[in-house]
Amino acid sequence: MAMDHFLEEVASKKQSGVQTAALVLANIMMVVFALVAVMLINMIISYVAQYGFEVGLIYHIVLFLVTGGSAVLLFLKRDTIKTEYEYTFTNGTLDFAQVFNNKKRKALGTMNLKNIEACGKVSSGSFSRYISKPGIKKSNWFVNREADLFYLYFNKENQPRIIIIEPQSEEMVNLIKGAVMPGVYQVN
Repeated sequence: MAMDHFLEEVASKKQSGVQTAALVLANIMMVVFALVAVMLINMIISYVAQYGFEVGLIYHIVLFLVTGGSAVLLFLKRDTIKTEYEYTFTNGTLDFAQVFNNKKRKALGTMNLKNIEACGKVSSGSFSRYISKPGIKKSNWFVNREADLFYLYFNKENQPRIIIIEPQSEEMVNLIKGAVMPGVYQVN
């Protein structure tokens, strides 16, 4: 009976206080912009009803569009302030997902690790060789630039690709090493 290998890890920002403060500020600014936009539209409507349309109103209309648009943009984008990446290893397959503010989850893809042509630490010399290949498509699926990052190099539809991830444990790195073909994990 074969033993299943399963491990799930989440890479989140080490200094999350800044993210939390930015999220709170975004929520406050969204409400402020929305309130200003509501006050401006009320003022514009009552002015037009009383005096008709005048050129001087263009400034207030533009201001309404800017504040209302800012409120909508903050509403749509505020969750992306707190982004995490989830890596799930299951018997030689690695699933990637992006998680926004612990609410929304976006699947990034699934990879059979047997299709990897090279992998290793980003700090190794082998990474420099692969990342400098012409026409390579790079995906950064990590949140802490200073972390011990790991790369996966492969070809998809004759397009060289490299994915950079942030494994949280040596156990994940060992599972990846064990799932790839011999000679694929490179140190230098």
